[in-house]
Amino acid sequence: NRIPANSWYGRRLALFLRRIAISRLGGKPLDVTRYGARMRLHPYNNNCEKKVLFTPQFFDPEERALLRAKLQPGCTFLDIGANIGAYALFVAGFSGPGARILAVEPQPDVFNRLTYNIAQNPFHTVKAVACAVADKAGELTLFIDPRNRGESSLKIVGTNEGARIRVPAVTLLDLVRGEGIERIDAIKLDVEGAEDLILEPFLRAAPASLHPRLLIVENGTVVVREPLTLGIADRRELYNEAVNLNNVRIEQFPDVIVARLFNFQAAELLVFSDAEKAD
Repeated sequence: NRIPANSWYGRRLALFLRRIAISRLGGKPLDVTRYGARMRLHPYNNNCEKKVLFTPQFFDPEERALLRAKLQPGCTFLDIGANIGAYALFVAGFSGPGARILAVEPQPDVFNRLTYNIAQNPFHTVKAVACAVADKAGELTLFIDPRNRGESSLKIVGTNEGARIRVPAVTLLDLVRGEGIERIDAIKLDVEGAEDLILEPFLRAAPASLHPRLLIVENGTVVVREPLTLGIADRRELYNEAVNLNNVRIEQFPDVIVARLFNFQAAELLVFSDAEKAD
């Protein structure tokens, strides 16, 4: 916790120490207080829980600061892709007894961790909902990475290796209406590449009174049509795939040590031709 959130070398050191700590825990969970809330964390197959447990200052500090600055007591906050509830409980900690917070998580085992964490706190403003949010209601296939339970999606993404489950799904508009929500102060949307499936029909069909005042979306690959931005998206996807395939275990050591030991050379991953720049 003493390592500054903006320290690159500190982050590398923290990853190294985290690896050692996880190996010594023997698969047991830990009960801790994070962001003003009590949580039980299982830092083994979920990157979110690893960050929140060992390096909470690295867990989306800018996003949390924005929510803290923009949301007022009594706000309505939707956490879509809530995981173990870090965002939902963080907001519950400062939004007062009049707040309404929905924490939506489709994975049954992760949902059980979410509900346990909610129950450990006295807020009484967080409701957990066990479903996926998609472009249509029904039952859908959810793709899961067993090494990182937080990387589940309605699309095959990242390091998914074929693990999949069937889960109930609702549209965002049906979810909001079913809960009787009349305004939305903020939405956090982290659904590993399916954000467009959720937002496009909602923003098209929802009345203006339900449009969120603040929308936080995971920074994934964006589907775009302009030549230059399309090139950026393609290269970002290529970079993400390279990291997933070749850099999964790099966290065992500080990156700079590995790079110097094997004499790695810097390579530009985002290069555009003159024709692309002209477009």
